Amino acid sequence: MTAARTKPAVTSRKPGLRERKKIQTRKAIRQAAYKLFCKQGYDATPVDQIAEAAEVSPSTVFRYFPTKEDIVLTDEYDPLIAEALAQRPPEEPPVTALREALCAILSRQLDGRENAEAMQRMLLIRDVPAVRARMTEHTAVTSRLLIRVLSERTGRPEDDMELRVVTGAVMGALTEAMYHWMEHGLEGELADRVSHALLVLERGLTL
Repeated sequence: MTAARTKPAVTSRKPGLRERKKIQTRKAIRQAAYKLFCKQGYDATPVDQIAEAAEVSPSTVFRYFPTKEDIVLTDEYDPLIAEALAQRPPEEPPVTALREALCAILSRQLDGRENAEAMQRMLLIRDVPAVRARMTEHTAVTSRLLIRVLSERTGRPEDDMELRVVTGAVMGALTEAMYHWMEHGLEGELADRVSHALLVLERGLTL
């Protein structure tokens, strides 16, 4: 693949008041849900109970999260990953740029509550079949976003087969790294496992 010689323009902006309020509402719903999931289990927690704990209406919950599974899977990281990818040096190969961007976001310092929620999220993905099934759709959304940024970096059209294959391979490696991390008791840093997985792609899938 040929890298574009001009760096894609990325404008980092602070969210406005309306957007910040939406983020706060999403976080409040998510925090309430995680507390209930931890106390009584995922399947035993209805959406109306989550809404009551978050002090919003059930319709508000569904406005932010179309399904209960989305409460677990939806986060604010996709735009950050896309921005980090767009800001990588234009001469970097796509997989290297993706690895650096993903690991930069995954290595962010989280406070204790956010880290605990991230751990609980992984356990729910591991243990709840409905959440794992829904994750496939979320992965597809992330893939389309990364394809769009890589299209800008490489000059290839978004429907280019090789571009889609590379992105699909990266998303597959990311998923396997996440499952490997979960299967080994969430030991160590997820970013390290993701970096290792993408290095396998970078070296050409040799063993």
